[in-house]
Amino acid sequence: MIRHDIFAEVYKPDVLSCLADLSNDEVFTPPDVANQMLDMLPQELFRDPNTKFLDPACKSGVFLREIAKRLIAGLADKIPDLQERCDHIFKEQLYGIAITELTSLLSRRSVYCSKYANSPFSITRFNDVAGNIAYHKMHHTWDRKDSNGHCIYCGTSYVGDLGDDNREGLETHAYEFIHTVKPEEIFGMKFDVIISNCPYQLSDGGFAASATPIYNKFVKQAIKLKPRYMSMIIPSRWFGGGKGLDEFREHMIQDKHIRVLHDFLNASDCFPGVEIKGGVCYFLWDRDNEGPCKVFTHNGDKTIEQPARYLQEPGSNVFIRYAEGVSIYHKVREFHELTMDQFITPQRPFGLRTYVHGSSVKQTGDVKLYERRNWVYQQI
Repeated sequence: MIRHDIFAEVYKPDVLSCLADLSNDEVFTPPDVANQMLDMLPQELFRDPNTKFLDPACKSGVFLREIAKRLIAGLADKIPDLQERCDHIFKEQLYGIAITELTSLLSRRSVYCSKYANSPFSITRFNDVAGNIAYHKMHHTWDRKDSNGHCIYCGTSYVGDLGDDNREGLETHAYEFIHTVKPEEIFGMKFDVIISNCPYQLSDGGFAASATPIYNKFVKQAIKLKPRYMSMIIPSRWFGGGKGLDEFREHMIQDKHIRVLHDFLNASDCFPGVEIKGGVCYFLWDRDNEGPCKVFTHNGDKTIEQPARYLQEPGSNVFIRYAEGVSIYHKVREFHELTMDQFITPQRPFGLRTYVHGSSVKQTGDVKLYERRNWVYQQI
């Protein structure tokens, strides 16, 4: 029997308040980009009624929607009745974890054609409001031994912009998928494919707009679930490491399960009108196959397919982004000379802190120059 009072019984947040409280790093994925990522997967997955898909960071539901389209076409011969086919796909194959209350409604509307999965308007009738697109309001777990009380899961600061997660009606941005040590218990099953465009960073309470990257935590958590395939679109800043990313970079470039990498020098080529410094990339991780990675470099309308290679070159701890740089790197290494990291550091280049601006007194006369000989500075 249809429950006509369902809309009065569920929580209905103020849409404008939710929009205003979205994180500035929650970038929505265009459908064409979602399909480009899905094209990397073996297409027989969409002809198998047992394949299970998970988006652990649903925003608009675009990944699940585009997967559903492929499954509806791919399973037509195995499940001829359209309604029976849709019921099977939506109930047994597609799963999502929304990142906010608002995005849970958006995702269900995109996937089920109704923001309530048990409403008369849902393309497939579930027994509850959420269907297979879950949203549970989580809270940060603060490390009280830390002076700033950072969350032990995501690293955001208690004194930062997102610190007080008890503010009535506002999102906590404590994302369920990474705020647990047992992500397999969220749905209690194994997934064949995990695919997503996860949140990128959170405020860490530092100076000005200081933020801690969290996309690395989504990638590591997804790998922990051991799906057959995993694909995520993330900022390319991890190529060079840096704040909170050195360990992640080392793990990624050593992982021979990454078989395809698409690198966009300008994020606007993926997300029109959005600026993400350093660009973005998406990749395919294959659990059962190791080998060299196919690297594609995108710059506007130009795409360069590099020769298949491992992401870590011998003797290097960074990913060399450009194909031309790989050959140059090997030529330079043949000289066996000291490298620049022996002389400078990011925070103290040439022994000077970044805030040093020299003397306010105008210098007259000659400038003393020094050269380094056998690790000793001598005036020349």
